[in-house]
Amino acid sequence: MKLCQFKSANSDQQRLGVLVGDDVVCDVADLARAVQNAGGAPADWLLQVNSTLAVIQRGPAGVKEIASFLAGTPAGSTRGQTIAYSLDSIEFLPAVNPSKILAIGRNYADHAAEGGADLPKAPLLFNKLPNSLSAHRAPIVLPRISEQIDYEAELAVVIGQTAKRVSEAAALDYIFGYSLIDDVSARDLQFGDGQWTRGKSLDTFAPLGPFITTRDEIEDVQSLKIEGVLNGQVMQSSNTSKMIFKVAYLVSYLSQGITLEPGDVIATGTPDGVGIHRKPPVLLKDGDVFEVKIDKLGTLRNPVVAPQ
Repeated sequence: MKLCQFKSANSDQQRLGVLVGDDVVCDVADLARAVQNAGGAPADWLLQVNSTLAVIQRGPAGVKEIASFLAGTPAGSTRGQTIAYSLDSIEFLPAVNPSKILAIGRNYADHAAEGGADLPKAPLLFNKLPNSLSAHRAPIVLPRISEQIDYEAELAVVIGQTAKRVSEAAALDYIFGYSLIDDVSARDLQFGDGQWTRGKSLDTFAPLGPFITTRDEIEDVQSLKIEGVLNGQVMQSSNTSKMIFKVAYLVSYLSQGITLEPGDVIATGTPDGVGIHRKPPVLLKDGDVFEVKIDKLGTLRNPVVAPQ
């Protein structure tokens, strides 16, 4: 199942969507109310649900209830009502609103090598602040305080239940699903500050989405092709099998001292091919479009705009 948060053209309210087929998003709450009006009996929580976090917090039962509800929707129950929307007609919101975004640096050997760094002996952790959160198709706004804005295509892990000191063997059970994230980076600030928080956390620097793909749809998270594409040109191309620290290890490692909560996001690191290490460097500029593509998860696309 692929879930998203969105707004429709005729409403400013946040809605919970589920992808039906390849190009239609269904408003879960509106559909539930239509089914109820037609004599059906959807679960009460579905009548008001408007966020992916609400589904995540219900655990595996939440996804099962939505799937069962969709499968049993009576024919004709939505006649005359706008329940489904084409992807082009909606405004995507961030795929989830997490309490924290934890990110891992240099988690692909080739990326560490291209920057002249040794392989990390333990996960290199930093965080991206909530103001950086953004969405599919939302603009990456170039800041006035930096002249070296770079892209980083990454797999995002969305936590499904509270994880505290979990084992690596059990870690995947604590994951709700996966999404795509661009760890946009102001390199001059990142390297000049002596720490990474500011350079990684400027406004709009964490596009996340468009969907969360539930874990049951991904048989092996360590075998997914990942690409970063700038203006149609593939700049990054790798596979999650090449991570130094695998997803299960990261969840376990982080949970030993940081309680991971439902909806939290782990950005698992980027492969080689980032702009700053190219000769000459290729940095984001006004008018660019950057895409993160991951097998089975979809495409996250963001235009780049001048400072505002």
